[in-house]
Amino acid sequence: MSVTPVEDRVILVNITSKDLPHFLVIGAQRGGTTSLYHLLRRHSGMFLSTPKEIHYFSINYDKPLSWYQEHFLQAHPSQLRGEVTPFYLFHKLAPERIYDNVPDARLIVLLRDPVERAISQYFHAKNKGYETLGIEDAFAAEPHRINRSDYSYQKHSYLSRSRYDEQLKRYKKFFSDKQILVMRSEDLFTDTSNCWKKLLHFIGVSSIDLPCPLPFYNKGKKDTVPKTLCNKLKDELINTYDWLEDKYKINWS
Repeated sequence: MSVTPVEDRVILVNITSKDLPHFLVIGAQRGGTTSLYHLLRRHSGMFLSTPKEIHYFSINYDKPLSWYQEHFLQAHPSQLRGEVTPFYLFHKLAPERIYDNVPDARLIVLLRDPVERAISQYFHAKNKGYETLGIEDAFAAEPHRINRSDYSYQKHSYLSRSRYDEQLKRYKKFFSDKQILVMRSEDLFTDTSNCWKKLLHFIGVSSIDLPCPLPFYNKGKKDTVPKTLCNKLKDELINTYDWLEDKYKINWS
């Protein structure tokens, strides 16, 4: 489909009859999305899908829309429905697919320091058995691997998934700025109460006090990585750092 410039418009929630989500947490992987999922479930005004990651707009788009809707049938009519699939931010076809099905959805993006996120994904893949290469070899092999294999596109996309500028630009072709909330993952963990208030206001549910401390899920151990490699990765991702500073005043200095 051809894409026309997104107009700054009032968002109208009009998806109720379709049993589709009102909001999506689209990423990023290793950025705290699992912790956020369990926190959001504590608000009675929201219904979060089970499982957390449905992957409809990425790897399950060959299934009928009714299959996707079934994940939200247990929601009360008064609840706003949500899904959390961090692969959506990176998947190149997800923005248009989401727009075609839920064009008024609100999108939540958690962004962790790009270098730390990439390194964390590598060690997560290593621990899960997805990765056999050493860290420097894995980063060097990434461009060839992800262009050759759908599996590697999902599992070995370390630096690529940290290029947030490229991913957010794809979403901004379809969705207005009012529909996208971008937050630092680090703030969610260190300033949870204020982030909670922003999230509730953005989603459009009633404001309540933070129901519990932020749950910690999938927290990896601190792995030692050579400083020279960190500096090299920072140089490779400098456009992302600069763009986020310019567009959203987000930095990790």
